[in-house]
Amino acid sequence: MKEVFSVSAIGSLELKNRFVRSATWEGMADEAGRPRPQYLETMIALARGGVGLIITGHAFVSPEGQATPWQLAIDRDDCREGLQEITAAVHAAGGKIVVQLAHAGFFAAAGITGRDRLVVSPQESQDPSPQKEIDKQGLQELLGAYAAAAGRARKAGFDGVQVHMAHGYLLSQFLSPAFNRRRDGYGGDIHNRSRIHREICGAIRDTVGKDYPLLIKLNAQDFIENGLTVPEAAAAARLMVDAGVDAVELSGGTIISGRLSPSRTKINAPEKEAYFREEARWLRENVQVPLLLVGGNRSYEVAAGLLAEGAADYISLSRPLIREADLIRRWEEGDRRPAACVSDNLCFAPAFEGRGIYCVTAERKAARSGKIVREEP
Repeated sequence: MKEVFSVSAIGSLELKNRFVRSATWEGMADEAGRPRPQYLETMIALARGGVGLIITGHAFVSPEGQATPWQLAIDRDDCREGLQEITAAVHAAGGKIVVQLAHAGFFAAAGITGRDRLVVSPQESQDPSPQKEIDKQGLQELLGAYAAAAGRARKAGFDGVQVHMAHGYLLSQFLSPAFNRRRDGYGGDIHNRSRIHREICGAIRDTVGKDYPLLIKLNAQDFIENGLTVPEAAAAARLMVDAGVDAVELSGGTIISGRLSPSRTKINAPEKEAYFREEARWLRENVQVPLLLVGGNRSYEVAAGLLAEGAADYISLSRPLIREADLIRRWEEGDRRPAACVSDNLCFAPAFEGRGIYCVTAERKAARSGKIVREEP
């Protein structure tokens, strides 16, 4: 039986417990994608707060793949100095950190990038920004972008990389019939729709070697019409494990999935937690590498139960650690109250204003009591 505070490993990466900070867009980079001091402070707080593994917010691997303003960049060599500051700070604080590699595809912020949006297949959209369907040359450039980003990550001192294949971003779009209507070797059945993912994993392995931890984040299902299904997700995961993946983080939903999005609201009871737990059990039967489960995890008891029953090997959290960076240390020291996060999603608003992500609800509560909880960056 897995214990929440037991030592374990993902590939060659040894971790002190079974808790993971799931990738969370921080909105704390500058306009060039370099981390601001606020970013380092956030990562240090997470490391000191006891989380076993930190996964950074999505870092774009090529300029046209940027999804949001103030997003971390890993698309060029001059990013390395800022990235090295992150890894050095986390390691000095006793933590481990993996960088998430991503490309937004159809959901890229064309107003920021000034480039055409790469699409798997042409999409109907109210956004007038030009679209560019990925051709053979574009596929090769995509492979090169991910491989080069992984190489930069290793040189910058990250303990591994995670490839973002979920939430409706580009690699999620390849997997989803709702977005992928290609008639070449990258469209059709799930074997073809996961071809680019396997090729990216192979290109990364060729760049960083066999022993460097390679994780993926995968949708269990899309929760949209004609989207990816659980059986297809399990089949894709098996194929990618064969291509060299060390661990799978399971999520679900897309940017356009509405109330069934990855960040659901009102998670205020144990039965509302771990909202991908049934999908995790399905995947657990099909994939033998470590499984990380994200989505509404709020209480120690639910986390411990998921590990004990074997539904997952690691418990990933996102919004709870925005409010309480030291949540895991609190639990380890015996205070097992559930996370204070109320799942209202207000934390994302300040990031879109350039102030970085933080718990607005906690700040308002502190203001009412006359306390100061943060200072403007």
